[in-house]
Amino acid sequence: IDPDNPDIVYSEYQYGNITRYDKKSGQGTGIKPQPRKGEDTYKWNWNTPFIISPHSGTRLYIAADKVFRSDNRGDNWEVISDDITAQVDRNTWPVMDRYWGVDAVQKDVSTSLFGMAVSLAESSLKEDLLYIGTDDGVISVTEDAGENWQQVKSFPGVPEYTYVSDILPDKFDENIVYASFDNHKRDDFKPYILKSNDKGKTWASISGNLPENGTVHTLEQDNERPELLFAGTEFSVFFSIDGGKIWTQLKSGLPSVAVKDMVIQDRETDLVLATFGRGFYILDDYSPLRVLSKELLDSGAYIFPVKDALMYTMTRGRYGQGSTPYFSKNPDFGAVITYYVKEAPKTLKQIRKEEEKKLIKDKKPIPIPGMEELRAEEKEVKPYLIFTITDADGNIVRNINKPYSKGLNRMAWNLRYPAKSSVRLKNDKYDPMANDRDGMAVMPGKYFVSLSEWVGGEVSELVQAVEFNTVVLNNVTLPAPDLAELLAFQEKTARLTRAINAAQKITDNLIKRTQYVKQAINNTPDAPAELLAKATEIELQLDDIRWAFYGQSPEASREENWPASPSINERVGALVYSHWGSTSRVSETQMQMYDILAEEFPPILEELRNIAEVKLKALEAELDAIGAPWTPGRIPEWSE
Repeated sequence: IDPDNPDIVYSEYQYGNITRYDKKSGQGTGIKPQPRKGEDTYKWNWNTPFIISPHSGTRLYIAADKVFRSDNRGDNWEVISDDITAQVDRNTWPVMDRYWGVDAVQKDVSTSLFGMAVSLAESSLKEDLLYIGTDDGVISVTEDAGENWQQVKSFPGVPEYTYVSDILPDKFDENIVYASFDNHKRDDFKPYILKSNDKGKTWASISGNLPENGTVHTLEQDNERPELLFAGTEFSVFFSIDGGKIWTQLKSGLPSVAVKDMVIQDRETDLVLATFGRGFYILDDYSPLRVLSKELLDSGAYIFPVKDALMYTMTRGRYGQGSTPYFSKNPDFGAVITYYVKEAPKTLKQIRKEEEKKLIKDKKPIPIPGMEELRAEEKEVKPYLIFTITDADGNIVRNINKPYSKGLNRMAWNLRYPAKSSVRLKNDKYDPMANDRDGMAVMPGKYFVSLSEWVGGEVSELVQAVEFNTVVLNNVTLPAPDLAELLAFQEKTARLTRAINAAQKITDNLIKRTQYVKQAINNTPDAPAELLAKATEIELQLDDIRWAFYGQSPEASREENWPASPSINERVGALVYSHWGSTSRVSETQMQMYDILAEEFPPILEELRNIAEVKLKALEAELDAIGAPWTPGRIPEWSE
């Protein structure tokens, strides 16, 4: 994309066929350099290197077996080099341990010619300092836009004629340049990354501990920390915080795939990868890597600086698009917290397994654990992490539990309080990882996050509170004039909704209990007839309460029901739906809905409490007195 005019886009397909595309008109202009009069055709690689100069948005460079420069967006080109290759005829080389004649099957068919540029870069620090790499192992350097060239054909530890897969001029020192080499076509899959401190005159390897079978395709360097490098290889992407001495794989969420190109999005500090197979992967905000150090990695745990969290209301996603459109996942919303944990505590079962593994290795008997030991393993709750969010006054806003996972990890707080609605169980049992549902949004301002661990029932702090800010995106046309007032309204709405939801569930539960009571009375031969009448009366009262909550059940839509007084559930749904996902001011209609609910709900709640605590309890006591069968909800009476 043209840095000065985003309506101009350059697009290239195989063999240097480049088009300048006008987004406004939809027109495209072919700007591939053409041979001059009396000149042979150029040799273009399948992946021809092309760049826009970092010093001028109208200046372009492209390279074949020669290098071309344009200062007017490709309208005309100047040839600024002679042949930059090793000028070797590949037909003079043996293939599969022999030489081949012109009649060999598919000889040189469906493959690029040999001896051409495959990598190209200009220093962002010094204008006209260019580096060109070829498929036959040559790096050419010019410091004056092609007036004078130097060629390097020999590199320490790199076989002769090895493909120069990428060249990266340093972003902090004009004398430093990096290069990667790819020799897999000769059955050599070693990683080759070299560094020069004198503009390419001499080179030294910085491949470090990269895997032996991981060909390097592309390189990148951080824009703030010179020693932070990235290497895209045949199987993944690696980073180094010490200039290439030690490399570490980035693999969470990234499959084992060839990373062919990389670029850094400066504003957001995102690392963008292009992979073989036309895939794109984005590591959002890799800035935590900038503060990594050996001392940090040796510490027990650490929370990295947290970027300002933008506050806005997310859309509900797209639908009705058919099967063709594809939408990738957005970055996590809210406060993204990157953290490091050196080691994870072991469970009882993990400890036993490790001990057994040692005994197996030493060919010693393995003790069989007793039943109590196995039960302890089964009942043990795995250790987990607790992230505690507090506001500027020290009030706990939310606790978020996460599984213990060593190394670098990420989690996100969605800038909301926990829900006040009823609790739900995951798989009908307690699970500390089943975090609560979301409640109302918090106020913008200063917050803190600390990290603790839960191990064997004990909670211990690992990292003290780290400060961060939540900032309103300011994209609302009719914002609430007073966010505190909006939050207060949402708070009282949440408390009312909590009580109503709980009362609805209690009503359903009491109806079920009453059904059991009626069945128990029916199954007791000497039960007085008035007991069944009492149970039926309670059942009818509960049914009236349930009708007040739910109203008429719709066949398809409530809009098709006959006109009737709105149910409690309808009013609550309309109130919550109309403002819960908005930061606009509270409307008069919403306040009126709340007032109606606050008036209609208390009498229903009081009647429900009387049934649960007085009427049904008294009836169940009478069942105990006559020895009726047990029913859910009551403790049986027994004595010798």
